Amino acid sequence: MSQILDLGFDSSTLRVLRAVVQEHAGQAGMPEDRVVEVVLAVHELAANAVRHGAGAGRLRIWNLAGTLRCQVEDGGSATCDGQRDRTDPWPYVDGHGLWVVRQVADDMEVLSDAGGTRATITFALPAGSLSASTRPANSP
Repeated sequence: MSQILDLGFDSSTLRVLRAVVQEHAGQAGMPEDRVVEVVLAVHELAANAVRHGAGAGRLRIWNLAGTLRCQVEDGGSATCDGQRDRTDPWPYVDGHGLWVVRQVADDMEVLSDAGGTRATITFALPAGSLSASTRPANSP
């Protein structure tokens, strides 16, 4: 497993997060239409982490066995009212963001516990694609 990104974010850095995800998904070999879907899905998860989590989070991306695996964690602190409903983290109905993520990602898993919520999504890489980490050193 090759980690290609580890990035903290908050509401003021979501724009940067989208640009970085776009760059890394493209470098991993995703076709442009799938790059757009990866950016959309990661942004939705990050926005949920900011809105329903601690106001900040962490994104990690791996190039793993022909897939791009993206994981968003929310930091686990209580929401602004001091309460957090662990039975319904990151609501499915509010803005339909998780529904959208499920439509574009090849797989999605959301896990919550007292430490926070972690969402993991995967996207299949096209056969024959090379990530920056697997390209020979002299490749562009």
